[in-house]
Amino acid sequence: MRIDRRTFLRGAGAAIALPWLEGLAPAQERPKADLPRRMIAIETNQGILPQEFFPREAGREYALTPYLEILRDFRSDFTVFSGVSHPQVDGFHQAEKSFLTAAPHPGSAGFRNSMSLDQVAAESIGDRTRIASLPLVVSTERNRGLSFTRSGVLIPPEHNPAKLYERLFVQGTPQEVERAVEDLRLGRSLLDAVRERAKELGGRLGARDRERLDQYTTSVRELEDHLTKAEAWERKPKPRVKMAKPAEITDGGDLVGRTRLMYDLVRLALETDSTRLVTIFITTEAIVARIPGVSHETHSRTHHGGRPETLAELKRVEEAQFGALAGLLRGLKEAREGAATLLDRTMVLYGTCMGNANSHDNRNLPVLLAGGGFRHGQHLAFDTGRNYPLPNLFVSMLQRLGVETDRFASSTGTMRGLEMAG
Repeated sequence: MRIDRRTFLRGAGAAIALPWLEGLAPAQERPKADLPRRMIAIETNQGILPQEFFPREAGREYALTPYLEILRDFRSDFTVFSGVSHPQVDGFHQAEKSFLTAAPHPGSAGFRNSMSLDQVAAESIGDRTRIASLPLVVSTERNRGLSFTRSGVLIPPEHNPAKLYERLFVQGTPQEVERAVEDLRLGRSLLDAVRERAKELGGRLGARDRERLDQYTTSVRELEDHLTKAEAWERKPKPRVKMAKPAEITDGGDLVGRTRLMYDLVRLALETDSTRLVTIFITTEAIVARIPGVSHETHSRTHHGGRPETLAELKRVEEAQFGALAGLLRGLKEAREGAATLLDRTMVLYGTCMGNANSHDNRNLPVLLAGGGFRHGQHLAFDTGRNYPLPNLFVSMLQRLGVETDRFASSTGTMRGLEMAG
């Protein structure tokens, strides 16, 4: 018997999409079932050694570089980009907060960030899952991340894998669920009062203050919408997984362990369709990574001045990061979803805000995109003197997620040379 998904959802009293289930599709349609599409965006903030990353040859016959050799098993699953950057995004290390927004001049005194790629997508598809978007950080701090609201406000990322596991997979008691629902309703009541007070103020303010107030009320509406959707999900049971709750990693130098654990949890979040949008900010500058042959804090190693021993140490750190990325791609490729793999359905963006950390250059950014149903296995090489806009890639990614748009920030179109698979 065929069960109509829309009828089922209307009967449940909530417009919330179910994960794709083979049994809900008639047999003749199952190979073509509309599986959900997903995105993981990862930024490592201390640059990537360009000589170890960028291929010399363009096209599909390029020779693997040392870092890409670590990803050899997935060569046909990713595309490498060179000669790309965000127009007008400068500011050296400050550019890290514009990696997913492309907001210009992040180092300027009057800088105001804009909406990040994941949040644009979340406005269209975020209500289909328990968690609209999942901002994460591999660090011991929470005041830096990649996800920004329409008003340019940072969404605090989660840095604790144990707490992330609880949020994703640990079901509260009935009493805890009711308390959470009541808290959400109280929050909505408070927002109603705030909105009414803002209306009263609006007629007595000058033009600049009214603009600021409009931005504020927009944030209030976004939060109210989030609270309404969160209440609907609060009563639904969380998925169960075989992975046990991880122990907290207290060693700040365990960069690789933290990264791999976060990647494992992200894969489970996607497998259970708990979310479809993830950002991961990886910061390495304030630690001595616990990696064989590494004895210095990473940021100081990025200013290597061409010294062989310093370059060798930095390379060990970055090789370990690419090793962790290979593990993420492997886990996604081994997970099946219908006739496809989870990697087929998930775009994985990996890159950095600096093309050359030694000179704090924000041009020629090392970037790759894996999975997501594109025709990969190539190096798309653009002009290293006059860079091609990286936001064009973001437009292609949004369209692949089903978002109807042809612009993002300083884009000029979609990513040239990147085609969807059949």
